[in-house]
Amino acid sequence: MTDNADGGARHIADAHDTIRVRGARENNLRDITVEIPKRRLTVFTGVSGSGKSSLVFGTIAAESQRMINETYSAFVQGFMPSLGRPDVDVLEGLTTAIIVDQERMGANARSTVGTATDANAMLRILFSRLGRPHIGSPQAFSFNVASARGSGALQVERAGAGTPVPASFRIIGGMCPRCEGMGSVTDIDLSQLYDETLSLSQGAITVPGYTADGWMVRIYAESGFLDADKPIRDYTEAERHDFLYREPTKVKIVGTNMTYEGLVPRVQKSFLAKDREAMQPHIRAFVDRAVTYTTCPDCGGTRLNEGARSSRIAGVNIAEACAMQISDLAEWVRSLGEPSAGPLLEKLGQTLDSFVQIGLGYLSLDRPAGTLSGGEAQRTKMIRHLGSSLTDITYVFDEPTAGLHPHDVQRMNALLLQLRDKGNTVLVVEHKPETIAIADHVVDLGPGAGSGGGEICFQGTVEDLTAGDTLTGRHLGDRTALKATVRSPQGSIPIRGASRNNLQDVDVDIPLGVLAVITGVAGSGKSSLIHGSLPADAEVVSVDQSPIRGSRRSNPATYTGLLEPIRKAFAKANGVKPALFSANSEGACPVCNGAGVIYSDLGMMAGVATVCEVCEGRRFDASVLEYRLGGRDISEVLGMSVAAATEFFGSGEAKLPAAHAILRRLGDVGLGYLTIGQPLTTLSGGERQRLKLASHMAQRGGVYVLDEPTTGLHLADVAQLLELLDRLVDSGSSVIVIEHHQAVMAHADWIVDIGPGAGHDGGRVVYEGTPADLVQDARTLTGRHLAEYVRG
Repeated sequence: MTDNADGGARHIADAHDTIRVRGARENNLRDITVEIPKRRLTVFTGVSGSGKSSLVFGTIAAESQRMINETYSAFVQGFMPSLGRPDVDVLEGLTTAIIVDQERMGANARSTVGTATDANAMLRILFSRLGRPHIGSPQAFSFNVASARGSGALQVERAGAGTPVPASFRIIGGMCPRCEGMGSVTDIDLSQLYDETLSLSQGAITVPGYTADGWMVRIYAESGFLDADKPIRDYTEAERHDFLYREPTKVKIVGTNMTYEGLVPRVQKSFLAKDREAMQPHIRAFVDRAVTYTTCPDCGGTRLNEGARSSRIAGVNIAEACAMQISDLAEWVRSLGEPSAGPLLEKLGQTLDSFVQIGLGYLSLDRPAGTLSGGEAQRTKMIRHLGSSLTDITYVFDEPTAGLHPHDVQRMNALLLQLRDKGNTVLVVEHKPETIAIADHVVDLGPGAGSGGGEICFQGTVEDLTAGDTLTGRHLGDRTALKATVRSPQGSIPIRGASRNNLQDVDVDIPLGVLAVITGVAGSGKSSLIHGSLPADAEVVSVDQSPIRGSRRSNPATYTGLLEPIRKAFAKANGVKPALFSANSEGACPVCNGAGVIYSDLGMMAGVATVCEVCEGRRFDASVLEYRLGGRDISEVLGMSVAAATEFFGSGEAKLPAAHAILRRLGDVGLGYLTIGQPLTTLSGGERQRLKLASHMAQRGGVYVLDEPTTGLHLADVAQLLELLDRLVDSGSSVIVIEHHQAVMAHADWIVDIGPGAGHDGGRVVYEGTPADLVQDARTLTGRHLAEYVRG
């Protein structure tokens, strides 16, 4: 009895002080057990694909969020994402988890840095109180709220009074009526919508999806407004207006009521209202051909109507305030000193100061959220948490130092420690030794990646990790030495008068035939210089971390073209059609249509995705799985890792040189652990970039532009990346790398350092030359940090 009581007390104490995980098997985790101290900073390390994210995000954070969601009503849960229970035996001691990841903040054109935080809302309140002339409530300064139109537009009953608000009192938004708050207007090239030499019945409409025998064209041809057999060029003025601009009108087509509408507004609604990045490639190509975007002439791109722009505080209107660099806006707010708005000014100032503190003072509040990098997006999400009064929260970060100069990494470390010191549990997935060094506790996963990982290799202090014999411990003190000799340039790309974004009329020559590294603090102008100034031609291959086009049906095999020779080899070996070996074609499981899962819509309850019981997630029809190549069926081959597939197709009955060459390139960029049939939607930004690089590596010569290729790479993999960059240069290519990692800087033949600061404090070339001379100079931030690095 006493023992049980003592055991129960210990159990309660453990739950209070630790997060206990037992039997975690999510993804590649191998039934692992781990205890994580609460109210401490724990860093999770290990090679890419070792299982870090599966443990931290897929198990701990996912279960915390799932349990919180279950506290809401079924109706509310219906509007939340569906979260399945992680594959784990026991999870104890969980607290509310807040995930601060690198997912882009969405490309919604109406979302800006200001709207994504509380800054815009506070600014709107400030202008509604202090702005002169006074024009109304905070909504009068919102470009996302339209002006109410017409007499009596709003009839609201006062609570308890039973009398309506007078018609003259209406909610007035700040949206520019010309561009509807978008800041730009569109102009459609009509010649891209139709061929005027043809009639409707001959297929005059050239908009994607408008086939001559399809329903969309039948509405026009059978509406009674147009002659389906008359060429467009012969239309009368009235017919042309009806064809292009007629207002929505009900018409009867084959006895069915349909809505007829002019082609131009229909195209605007069908295509231009959608996120361009989410469009299918052929739709996106059509939009790029047919539509031009220009700054709205009425609002000058500010998105706001004349009333909102007319109201000013100390000579500044809200559009001008949002266009300021945030560090300058913070100074302006502090200068106001208006006692009647004291608490609001203090809170707004703290929020803006948080941007500066977190290294984002170079942004402006009107910056579209979709243009932020993954690292910038993650730090922007941090803003709302830095001033939070909540404690005993579990904060989960995914490589928070991504995109940060070594100088800024120190500031990020201070913020992580600040969150911990407020009584929170901070869990960080990270590769940078500078952040690993500040951890209270380290959990190292491995020993390898994919099926070779998923185990706890070490847990304890940083000192013990350094003294241990794990891959991370052995490489924690790695230093890349400066080159004894550097390559000589074979020509250069001249950039003259570059002034994009914050660049200050920059003249610089980017050398060719060498490894050139562009450095500088975040926001200094590196990307603006390279992506905005290099010639956009076939010789320049830009490889960044942006999302890869494709659905969850896309995978490394389809993206790289690897699946094509594999399908043909299966077809030849079995005497059947190659289409059978595609889960998106004839070989698909008829029940799940090749998806591998079946989605059940439960109405107001959250939907559930379950593995298809017929194909058991293998995606193919059972008859297709009878066919084999080298003793494996197609689903088994797609389930292989890149490393295993390289060996499989390298020799023996399944020897396939075309597939082997592609797999070798995937291995060369450090993706040997990826499953070749893994959905692209599950890849990290760094993995996406390396996949793109592998797909381009068959080309020889030309110029490669890489944007922070070390993102997501373990310390042990950086050396492999440097070898790869050397091979590219030695094969005749020129490689330009935008990078913060000191190992890449040290290995460069030539460095161009942009700075000295960020935003309008940057945008200049502060150094160009060899890494050795930069270390000797050591006057720039980059030079000082590189000097510290190479000297250990």
